[in-house]
Amino acid sequence: MAELEPLYTADEMLAAETGHDVDAMMQRAAAAVAEEVMRRFPDARRIALHAGGGANGGDGRIAGDILEGQGRELVDEQPDVVIDALLGTGLRGAPREERSRLIEQINAVSASVVAVDVPSGVNASTGEVAGAAVQADVTVTMHGPKVGLAVGPGRFHAGEVVVADIGLEPAETVTRLVTEEILERIPPKTGRDTKYSSGSVLVVGGSRGMSGAAALCARAAFRADAGYVAIAAPAESLPVLETLVLEAVKRPLEQVFDAVGRATALAIGPGLGRGDEAKALVRRLLAETDIPAVVDADALFELEPFERAAPTVLTPHSGELGRLLGEESSWVDAHRLEALARAVERFGCVVLLKGADTLVGAPGEGVLVRDTNTPGLATAGSGDVLTGIVAAFLSKGLDAQLATAAAAVAQARAASLADKPRGLVASDVIEALPHVFERD
Repeated sequence: MAELEPLYTADEMLAAETGHDVDAMMQRAAAAVAEEVMRRFPDARRIALHAGGGANGGDGRIAGDILEGQGRELVDEQPDVVIDALLGTGLRGAPREERSRLIEQINAVSASVVAVDVPSGVNASTGEVAGAAVQADVTVTMHGPKVGLAVGPGRFHAGEVVVADIGLEPAETVTRLVTEEILERIPPKTGRDTKYSSGSVLVVGGSRGMSGAAALCARAAFRADAGYVAIAAPAESLPVLETLVLEAVKRPLEQVFDAVGRATALAIGPGLGRGDEAKALVRRLLAETDIPAVVDADALFELEPFERAAPTVLTPHSGELGRLLGEESSWVDAHRLEALARAVERFGCVVLLKGADTLVGAPGEGVLVRDTNTPGLATAGSGDVLTGIVAAFLSKGLDAQLATAAAAVAQARAASLADKPRGLVASDVIEALPHVFERD
């Protein structure tokens, strides 16, 4: 389906190539690299080529021959462009010392760098970078994007990714890229809907000093097309919430289980607090309710594994996930797919790992990746907005993993539509949300 596109591991790419003419594929790959260099850098005359001994190096050497035939000179010093064909998709672990020195030399050159398939030093199957890695400006990747070009930290080494057709058919992959077409899965309201049947969300949070988190979550749920939103918050926060979210029903926190009756999804955690009472409430809500729930922010603090039949989504950032796994956030950032897999196994539910490469895993399913360049979302309140969108989509009865991936796409698209290159705030994203469902 077009809403989910393949992201290839090294083994999946090898399987896709099996039975095809290797020489023909290399010629196509090399031609694509040479054409990209000529198209992108038409005035570049001096080309430095670093080619290894494998198929990746073969692609690079043939590309060099093509470029020489077009009047370019292959040089060792003062190049206009560098072609990185040192290491291919089969890399595991850190490059050897000699290769590491060459990678460092490439990175020290001021010229633009074009990587063949993946930047050398990046694990194509995981995105992990165990040692030195080329910092490319452009990566020409063969047949389809590799996992390591979409998942950090590898994605930050790839520059712009260009996919070259080398004559292969698309194949099934475990990890898939989520496109904006997934938003077509979100059912619109119909003439037969009521405010409850079109999605009813209960937000649980909003302690003193943190009422804004619950308000952002509730407003996002409304703008993501939920028909009814209620907020259960401590009594002292209710007057503030009355002014922040006019449309939401407000209930004191001690009445939260009464409020659950009208909800078709829960959003637990925005501004809830981390005290013993809050942690006990999270445990009770997960144990004693049977509707879909998204658990975020304070509700993730010291969360223990739970048994729950209803769909459940956790939405940690790397710091929160690190605490849940007993790891540093830096370890999570360096091993994002492994960290996600451990979290899915530990909690037995859907887990969304936030980041530039938002990852969504589910028990027994592959990983969905939202790969969108939206640095503006690095702002306070973005997590609360995402929680509200996830809850709205869950409230409409969607599959939990697809609903969560769609929410990540919707938030990224809203951030782009807000059209603020600097100074984007969470409320800007909320106001743009209704427009993400419009198709060109």
